[in-house]
Amino acid sequence: MQSKRLINTGSIRFRFFAFIGMLLAVLLLLLNIYPYVTTKEAVYQEKEKSMETQAATLSSALSGLDRPDQESVAEVLRLLDVRDYDRILIADSEGRVIYNSGSGEGLMADLQTALAGKTVFRSVLKGESFNSSYSIPLSSQGTITGAVYISETDAERGQILHDLQFQIRTVSLIIALAALAMAVVYSSLVLRKLRQLSASMRIVAGGDYSHRMATAGTDELAELGNEFNTLTARLADTERQRRRFVSDASHELKTPLASIRLLSDSIVQNENMDTDTIREFVTDIGNEAERLQRTTEKLLDLSRLDDDIHIVPEPVDVKQSALDALVFLRPLAQERNVHLRAALDDGCVVLATADDMFHIIFNLMENAIKYNVPDGSVNISLHAADETVEFAVEDTGIGIPEEERYNIFSRFYRVDKARSREHGGSGLGLSIVHDAVKAHGGTIAVGPNKPQGSRFIVTFPRYSME
Repeated sequence: MQSKRLINTGSIRFRFFAFIGMLLAVLLLLLNIYPYVTTKEAVYQEKEKSMETQAATLSSALSGLDRPDQESVAEVLRLLDVRDYDRILIADSEGRVIYNSGSGEGLMADLQTALAGKTVFRSVLKGESFNSSYSIPLSSQGTITGAVYISETDAERGQILHDLQFQIRTVSLIIALAALAMAVVYSSLVLRKLRQLSASMRIVAGGDYSHRMATAGTDELAELGNEFNTLTARLADTERQRRRFVSDASHELKTPLASIRLLSDSIVQNENMDTDTIREFVTDIGNEAERLQRTTEKLLDLSRLDDDIHIVPEPVDVKQSALDALVFLRPLAQERNVHLRAALDDGCVVLATADDMFHIIFNLMENAIKYNVPDGSVNISLHAADETVEFAVEDTGIGIPEEERYNIFSRFYRVDKARSREHGGSGLGLSIVHDAVKAHGGTIAVGPNKPQGSRFIVTFPRYSME
């Protein structure tokens, strides 16, 4: 169904924008708060330091007056040229205001704190202005004689801070819009590639293994597309091999069945056939049935190896398996006038199954005998190293062309099809050998034998009690 997509692009888009939105929110919050707060704190500190200096100077000058009153305080303030403050308030030791440059009674709580011997600084940003005040005690010969309160309204620095905040918000808005625009563009590109990959998957799932996804660039999505194309190519190759296997298997089974039917029909339709001819036909039917049985057994072996049926490996003496195979194959070697030579070392034990090891050795030796020349030879060697066991089969037969060595382990593949059929070969033996060796952790290689023939080398990990 269309609703069940391989990739939920809507969900990816939502999560992507949610992540970008949260990241932008955190960054813009920090951008708007940190500069504003640090700048305002710097203004507070500068205000406190400046007003503390002015208040201390004023307190020192007023402390020298014997009887401070409105006129004497005004004279001192005129001499000090204190003009930058909105309000200056002087109180005596009893808290009575003796000088007030503005209207109102002032902050009596701050004056009372100053009369107690403590300084008080206040600064508040209201609107676009800083409202700051400072209270300090007056003292003479260690005795508190009064208090000084000064206040000011700084609209200039407030406006600067307000403008800074406005600029930060403007920059934040521009950054947010630019980031969202880039996120939309980038997400569209990413999701387009993901949709292409999803569409390609559906095409391949429909059976079109020739389809390839167009890729460009070197990023992770391009790499994913390349991996998809590689996987599709492997699927196509596997499908070709499967079809070829089915075709070859059908042909291999069809040929003996057709022969059996032809021979049996000849016997049934010919009423006057003599006994010797009937015996010959029945013998041919038996040979074809035996060939059919061998092919079926090999197909079952391949099916078992393909299905990766769980087997319990056990220590197997490779020398004993080779000796058993030699017993079975000596009559065939004598019939074809092929000499067998064996050099088998003791202590060559591997983890496998006895049946698989016997079939591996038997198939290699049987091929070496069948595809040999008259008066030829087959040399079997078995050697053990510290960690490996090596089994080799060398023959002096027709050999394998170099360009064919990469295909001989393919199923139903024959180097010489006419001669293989003549010897009863099905093209499955070496494939079974290859799969069985691989299933037990070994390797198999093929090369030429000097002066002629072939050489197969099988290597297994050596088993030890340790």
